[in-house]
Amino acid sequence: MSTLGATSVIFDLDGTLVDSEPNYYEAARQTLAQYGVTDFTWAEHEGYVGISAAETTALLKERHAIEASPEVLLAEKNRRYLELARASTRVYPEMRKFVELLAAEGVPMAVASGSSRVAIEVVLAGTGLDTSLRTVVSADEVAHGKPAPDVFLEAARRLGAAPEDCVVLEDAAPGAAAAHAAGMRCIAIPYVAAQADDPAFATAGLLLRGGQAEFTARTAYDWLVRSAPSR
Repeated sequence: MSTLGATSVIFDLDGTLVDSEPNYYEAARQTLAQYGVTDFTWAEHEGYVGISAAETTALLKERHAIEASPEVLLAEKNRRYLELARASTRVYPEMRKFVELLAAEGVPMAVASGSSRVAIEVVLAGTGLDTSLRTVVSADEVAHGKPAPDVFLEAARRLGAAPEDCVVLEDAAPGAAAAHAAGMRCIAIPYVAAQADDPAFATAGLLLRGGQAEFTARTAYDWLVRSAPSR
C-alpha cells in the first residue's frame, strides 16, 4: 500500500507538467499578426498564464480591438497551437519523475487544465504522459474556469476522491486560488517568478518560489508524506 494513504494528486498541465507556454505564446503571436497586431510580447503573454484558453482569447480580442469573433479567434489560435504542440512539447524532467514515482505506488492521478480537451490529449500522448495520466478534465467541461474550483472538483469526482484528500500541483495564481477554493492542498511552482508574491500562492501548503528550478520529485513526495491526513 502507498505511504500516501488516500491521497490523490491532480496536475495542472501547462507550465506545471510541461513547458507549453512558448507554444501558446507563438500561437497567439501568429494569430494576432494575422489581424495586424504585431507588437504582442512575451511579457504580455505572461499576464495570461493560468487563465483558460477561451478567456485569454476574449481578453486579447478586447485589448487589441480585433473584429473577429472570440470563437473564430480561439479556433485559429488552437489550430496553430496544436501544430506546434505536436511538433515539440517539453516535459519538465523532475515532473516526469514525480508522475512515475506516484504511478509506481498506485496513487490516483488526474490532469485538470484550462486548455481544450483536444490540446490536453495531444500533449499527453505526444509526451507519453498519457500512460500514467488517464483521467483528464478540461475547463471546457465545467461551468467555470480557474480561479473557480470547478475543474479540480470534477477531477476529484472522477477519481472518486474527497477534496480534502487531493493535492493540486499548480504554476499559476488562479490555479492556486482554485485549489484553495476546492478545499485541496496545493504545491505551487510559480511559472512567472515575479508572481510568487501573489496572495493566492500564500494559500499553498508548499510554495517553491524558484519554480521548476527548485522542484524535485523527492521534495514533492516527501512533503506529500508529511502532509497526508491521518485516518
